[in-house]
Amino acid sequence: MAKPSFELPVLNRFSSRKEWEEACWKAVSKSEKLLSVVTTSYERHNIVLRALAIEYMNSGKKYRQIAEELYLSPQTVSSIKKVLDGRLYQSYRERGKLDRRPKIYSPNLTQKKRKPLGRSIRTKYGTIRI
Repeated sequence: MAKPSFELPVLNRFSSRKEWEEACWKAVSKSEKLLSVVTTSYERHNIVLRALAIEYMNSGKKYRQIAEELYLSPQTVSSIKKVLDGRLYQSYRERGKLDRRPKIYSPNLTQKKRKPLGRSIRTKYGTIRI
């Protein structure tokens, strides 16, 4: 079986790496053969579900209906909605680095009363701990 060969743009022809990546993505997305070689079946499945979620949102379905029918998490549906509003798609993990803030715990000002160590024994002089 012959190895597939693909023509991708050369990095030297672009002023930034981001422009080069975008040009490569356009070339990869046009080539069905390359896309099937580069992506796993799981990734292709996720891409199809996200595209279907966009179609459902455009038709007016609610978040809950989309999540139940396509078995998507609310975070995924929310991310797709943000894409339709003009932002770039970010996974929940990527959003965690930027959007979500870490929890700030207030200091515990009350002191816990410590339980005395040892077992208590009642004597004629009172209760003592051993």
